Amino acid sequence: MLFNSYIFICILLPVALLGWFSLNYFGYNRLAGIFLTGISLWFYAYFHISYLFVIVGSIAINYIISLIVEAYRKHLADTQADEVGMSDINSSGDRVIKVILIIAVVANLGLLFYFKYTDFLIENINAITGSNIALRHILLPLGISFFTFQQLSYVIDRCRGRAPHYDLITYMTFVTFFPQLIAGPIVTYDEMIPQFTDMRARRIDPENMRIGIRYFVIGFAKKVLLADVLAGPVNQAFITPRELDTLTVIIVMLMYMFELYFDFSGYCDMASGIAKMFNIDLPVNFNSPYTSANVKELWQRWHITLSRFFTTYVYIPLGGSRRGFGRMLANVFIVFVLSGLWHGAAWTYVLWGAINGLLVVWDNVCLIGVKGCEYKRECRVYIPRKLGQVLTFCFFLLSLCFFRSSTIADALHLIKSIFCVNWNGKLFEILSCLKTPEFYVAEEAAGMISMQVLNILHLACAAMMLVISFIIILKPNSHEIAPRNDHPLRDGILMGILFTWCFISLNQVSTFLYFNF
Repeated sequence: MLFNSYIFICILLPVALLGWFSLNYFGYNRLAGIFLTGISLWFYAYFHISYLFVIVGSIAINYIISLIVEAYRKHLADTQADEVGMSDINSSGDRVIKVILIIAVVANLGLLFYFKYTDFLIENINAITGSNIALRHILLPLGISFFTFQQLSYVIDRCRGRAPHYDLITYMTFVTFFPQLIAGPIVTYDEMIPQFTDMRARRIDPENMRIGIRYFVIGFAKKVLLADVLAGPVNQAFITPRELDTLTVIIVMLMYMFELYFDFSGYCDMASGIAKMFNIDLPVNFNSPYTSANVKELWQRWHITLSRFFTTYVYIPLGGSRRGFGRMLANVFIVFVLSGLWHGAAWTYVLWGAINGLLVVWDNVCLIGVKGCEYKRECRVYIPRKLGQVLTFCFFLLSLCFFRSSTIADALHLIKSIFCVNWNGKLFEILSCLKTPEFYVAEEAAGMISMQVLNILHLACAAMMLVISFIIILKPNSHEIAPRNDHPLRDGILMGILFTWCFISLNQVSTFLYFNF
């Protein structure tokens, strides 16, 4: 089930809100948790019933691991209370916990690897050895990368003694909470479970409801009116990427860059809005990343919760910056390569991660700095922030050639086309896929006049969409806009109009891009 669908907006969301607040109002708090978990599992299973067995199995494995850790720690506490061989017991206890931790990590990553990377491994084995092992074509469960990392962070902290054990319903509510279940943000137990267990937050809050609706409408508009419209030309262009000329590649990649941002940040806005209606605050996942002045800053603003996970559970365990400057740069690079692989089972994603890793390493080397950015050491040369923003935008755009392409060769061809100027007129064919219902009449009229007039109209629509996109990314983001209440009547009317516009435009429901990752 999608946020941008009639069944979600008209049925599931109202039922979920009504059931949650009604059960809590009458004092059925535990039943309310069961109800919310059931709604979340219905939301997840709606995509494919087989997905339900995967997520329930994953929850069962991690909850059993948490139970084992809890039982073992109690056993240690009881044994130590007898004051017999305490040092030996502590040493033995540490080894057992380490074994449990290894089992937990292997179980979670093994599940993720099986569904996401099995065919990728087979393809590479076939390429290297010349064998002909049949691909499994395993169906990738939606959101498995997100709920796996979410639970992995919990069981790691359980083994480290940082996280408490929770009852099953509380834990399942934390893992399956439907607003962030499919595409994040990646939340942690310590920022979510206290909110679920706070009985004061289980009553309708008109202010949170207002803010939540604003978040949802803003994200809804990003997805339906911007991302889905830009997706038409982008998808058409990448059917035959090697036929694109210079201008077409530039325009298409700009469209994809904005599509990716509006699609993913739009999902996160909608998720934050829905959660806010339940009086739950999700962490910010995007903070105007395209206004960043270097790539390091961009990754502090883009998919923030993924960066937080890799920093906490990969970068710091590798040594972080504690083992010297060179080791710190290597750790940064490793994190970005793994981040690329997390996004997809293809060498294009790995290379995209490596490119961004090298750019962040370059920022850390501090040969050329940007005024206003923070550096751990003095840079030799500083450039203006505006220039840094332009260069960062361009570098990230070029890296997305690998992110969007099916093969490395296709990505290299796109980059070559940008710098080796050529023209074949492919642009007009691509832009004809820019379907905007608002301009349907104008498009039909232009087509009756001449093909040249129609091409000009398509080019004007593309230019308008790109200008609007640039304006939006330079304006305050949703986390700055949604809480405002300066003009309640005016803002309410505008949100009503925007929601109605988006709702009417749901003639073709599309999935979110990050469902694939």
